[in-house]
Amino acid sequence: MRIKKLVGTFAVVLAITAGATGCGSRSGAANPSDGADNAGALVGISMPTQTSERWIADGRNVSESVTKLGYKTDLQYANDDIPTQVAQIENMLTKGAKALIIAAIDGTTLTDVLAKAKEQNVKVIAYDRLINGTPNVDFYTTFDNYTVGVQQATSLLTGLGLLDASGKKVDGKGPFNVELFAGSPDDNNANFFWTGAMDTLKPFLDAGTLKVPSGQTKFEQAAILRWQAPVAQKRMEDILTSAYSSGTKLNGVLSPYDGLSIGIISALTSTGGYDKGTLPIVTGQDAEKGSVKSIIAGEQYSTIFKDTRQLGGQAVKMVDALLKGQEPEVNDTKTYNNKVKVVPAYLLKSVIITKDNYQKELIDSGYYSDADVK
Repeated sequence: MRIKKLVGTFAVVLAITAGATGCGSRSGAANPSDGADNAGALVGISMPTQTSERWIADGRNVSESVTKLGYKTDLQYANDDIPTQVAQIENMLTKGAKALIIAAIDGTTLTDVLAKAKEQNVKVIAYDRLINGTPNVDFYTTFDNYTVGVQQATSLLTGLGLLDASGKKVDGKGPFNVELFAGSPDDNNANFFWTGAMDTLKPFLDAGTLKVPSGQTKFEQAAILRWQAPVAQKRMEDILTSAYSSGTKLNGVLSPYDGLSIGIISALTSTGGYDKGTLPIVTGQDAEKGSVKSIIAGEQYSTIFKDTRQLGGQAVKMVDALLKGQEPEVNDTKTYNNKVKVVPAYLLKSVIITKDNYQKELIDSGYYSDADVK
């Protein structure tokens, strides 16, 4: 009898233990040991390039913030070379990284290396650019990229006088000649920027208030691979030669990124013969120092400010939660389908910057100092 009672008691203990473990698994609760195991863990940070001051700042800010939380970091820049980025991420996995924060050069080229990450139970956060074609991306943090496109087009329309400061339509203006530029076709964000901008411009194009003398109104015609300023400058020069050589005046240029805007303005002042006082309305994005200086000087009209301090901070919160076995905060679970799954995301807000508000948004907020942009 004594043996039977002991066996029975042991069986009950086993059942209770198994039941408790099973409940924890079904509820998705974190294993308390996860956080302890990941204390001081290595976090890989993969940035696409150092040719843009924005990405240099992003990498530095994310790395410093992750380090302050007690984790180790491996920050790498791939200089716009896809095989380099893949090799760098593989090396991070070899070093034992427990999480990856990745701003992809091409969001479709990381499937194999992220499969390796999954095998090692490494968590992956897509940073600003969605990683496509793989189930092995856990979360995404970015700005509302469709809205960024809307803001770019809105600032173009405001600069042309078709909208007032409140965004209300102004009648009796136009027609105006504009040209359209898009971002890199291998960057998922470029499509969101373009769609937001074109949805905003379409009523004006349909009404004839805006015209595109080059006839290049499709994304494939406007796209600039790898967001390269020299490529944008060459395309603008070609458009000026082919569509404006007879004296037609160009009134505005939709540019999705400050680096492209600088190239476009270079073409306008050389091939186009425009000077600072007669430049078309040129938009931009990222509030890079060079373009902010250009806006202050009355050359570039606007840019879109995406406070990368907030973006980096959100990525760091996500990776910290994951390494502690917790669920990161998200505010969008519908928009970003990477062709395999909808990636849960946290979207941040952006701001239109012109000469009128750069001081408040960029200087007073501490993003830049006066010396940075003077």
